[in-house]
Amino acid sequence: MVKHNNVVPNGHFKKHWQNYVKTWFNQPARKTRRRIARQKKAVKIFPRPTAGPLRPIVQCQTLKYNMKSRAGRGFTLEELKAAGIPKKLAPTIGIAVDHRRKNRSLEGLQANVQRLKTYKAKLVIFPRRARKVKAGDSAPEELATATQVQGPYMPIARQKPTVELVKVTDEMKSFKAYATLRVERMNKRQVGARLKKAAEAEKEEKK
Repeated sequence: MVKHNNVVPNGHFKKHWQNYVKTWFNQPARKTRRRIARQKKAVKIFPRPTAGPLRPIVQCQTLKYNMKSRAGRGFTLEELKAAGIPKKLAPTIGIAVDHRRKNRSLEGLQANVQRLKTYKAKLVIFPRRARKVKAGDSAPEELATATQVQGPYMPIARQKPTVELVKVTDEMKSFKAYATLRVERMNKRQVGARLKKAAEAEKEEKK
């Protein structure tokens, strides 16, 4: 028997769990529908690459992820200028442009400029009208052999860091890292006091 002045136990077992079950029976059909949609889009945007415009290589944000590279929103105006591509022409030949992004490192700028130059060298430009060829359009021989690029174009290859093996010397073993850090820390803290002391000593000598 229940003791003390407690709530009378009442099991809540009528939850109607079948109302809350989510089914995924439409998944195989959805997969087929998406594949067909991708194929239709590829035909519609031919001869452009199916993955969309070319994107720059950028570093991820925050201290946790900034060693990783990923595809950015678009190339900066500085990168386009260095590669010799006018900013108004770039979107028309499949290059994404982001006028807000800034180049904060020379390495990143050079990598993206090289990426643009490689793309420009491989680029095949079809005329807007088959019979009306304009300046800048590719030759008929190139157009005949051109194919639509399926999947990611110029994917970003993440380089694995290499580890260099070094033989441990007696000098390395004798080095006291902790003691050296403590001494340097103390030297940094005492800079002001030592400068003041040196200035006072110089005054005393002059007197």
